Amino acid sequence: MSTRIARLISRLTAITVAAVLGGTALSALTSPASAAARDGKCGSGEFCYYFNSGNAGSISDFTSSVGDYGTEQPSCYDFKGAGNGKGKCIKNAAASVWNRSGKTVRVYYNSNYGGASQDFKPGAKGNLNSTLKNQNASHQFLTGTTQCKTDGTHSRLPSSILVYRVSAGRVERVAFKTYVKNVLPNEWVSSWPKESLRAGAMAVKNFGWYWALHSTRKTSWGACFDVYDTTSSQVYRPGSAKASTSAAVDATWGTRMTRGGKILEAHYCSTTTACGGWVDGDWMSQYGSRDKANDGWTYSRILKHYYRSIALQS
Repeated sequence: MSTRIARLISRLTAITVAAVLGGTALSALTSPASAAARDGKCGSGEFCYYFNSGNAGSISDFTSSVGDYGTEQPSCYDFKGAGNGKGKCIKNAAASVWNRSGKTVRVYYNSNYGGASQDFKPGAKGNLNSTLKNQNASHQFLTGTTQCKTDGTHSRLPSSILVYRVSAGRVERVAFKTYVKNVLPNEWVSSWPKESLRAGAMAVKNFGWYWALHSTRKTSWGACFDVYDTTSSQVYRPGSAKASTSAAVDATWGTRMTRGGKILEAHYCSTTTACGGWVDGDWMSQYGSRDKANDGWTYSRILKHYYRSIALQS
């Protein structure tokens, strides 16, 4: 969080790999049965995958969103044009694209519009980034400006969140639960007591939820995003989820923390003195949550101790 001073994260370590699930469709699915009209040529109005980098090799062309490409012939979407890759299923096999449609098209790491993503504006032509090259599982034609907006509300969790991957220099749309599970072990110690981890899961979830609802941030090149993947927001590392922290996220997923009916921007710091000038009642001590859990406090009692005038609701 941008105003946090001493962070527990400075003493935690990283791991690696993968994302899961998520995302809400912004336009309709197309089934493999309707793919017969595709001709393997990248025509006007189409979004096209190429088997090789640099827009080379066989082409697979589309005019609408597809949430599941399939993985076996004859039912999968395949590369139809001449050249390398012809006849192969396109799932996890494309290296570059050309968007000749009039809409921004988003390519996803997971089926059903989930996981990391990369956007291609109308007319854009280029390689899939290192996360998505040969890891393409769905794509979506976006409408209007909805690609920058959340589907969450103060009473409903967002399905995804836009994360600025600072070192990589790109923005990824990440399934919201995947995001929380890959933040918590980088902000709390995974061996800490269960109730401390649950309090942490609530804080991490609420902080991300708040910014999904309120962010107007944009990168230097104009891409909108909700949170940084660094201590400027919360530390997000794909593949870092652990069993203990994921269990805490699952156990508290149906609970929301509000103040006056609004999602609370739940700040937290390492110790009782680390948050500088913040007003008591607006932040939680990470080590304090550990100590209170060791003393037998439940996560709800811990949260109500640190965050003034909150309500915990399912």
